[in-house]
Amino acid sequence: MADSVAAEDQKFSLQEVLDTFKLCLTENKEVNLEQYVAGWRGLVKFLNSLGSVFGFISKDAVNKIKILVGYLEGENGSQYVTIQSMVKYELDNELVDLTKRGSHPESGCRTLLRLHRALRWLELFLERLRTSSEDSKTSVMCSESYNESLAQHHPWVIRKAAGMAFCVLPGRLAFLEVMNVGTPEQVVAMLGEALPLISEVYQITEELYAQNNMLDLP
Repeated sequence: MADSVAAEDQKFSLQEVLDTFKLCLTENKEVNLEQYVAGWRGLVKFLNSLGSVFGFISKDAVNKIKILVGYLEGENGSQYVTIQSMVKYELDNELVDLTKRGSHPESGCRTLLRLHRALRWLELFLERLRTSSEDSKTSVMCSESYNESLAQHHPWVIRKAAGMAFCVLPGRLAFLEVMNVGTPEQVVAMLGEALPLISEVYQITEELYAQNNMLDLP
């Protein structure tokens, strides 16, 4: 019984991710960090549900989530309510290594930037999945999305391993079934609802980091 509950808890739910990203943005269009982390927990379930193919990304994401949770639950947690407040606090207190690795290798800003880049890859891939035809190759969709986003920040060895991993991805239908929504048409409809929310969170974060010259933190 306990095992089945645990398995259910690890089961990916697109509805869950949709609900979380709906809660991400405040009325002032700031990004709530706790909800952002919750959204990523859901996306990690998605990656893990596809087997070990995305292990190199999901393991890193889990590590980054733990770091951010540490800040949220730490003594300065009130400074980490939104991504905007985190950026201000860490920059004001010189807690970010801006040009080279130094005494703050796991700052909240650097940690979130890594998740931010991975979110772009997932957004691009899920959008291709949403608009693809039945016979579209998921390996091609995934590779194209990766090359447009995460690949730019990965060394050659990881890019090569990722390319090989994408070649053994399951078909489009298997991806849609993993969403646990219903028919392919229902999945496509829900992706159409979820992706604009994910995109908005991404764009707000991108602009915030660009304004503070932090898109290339070491």
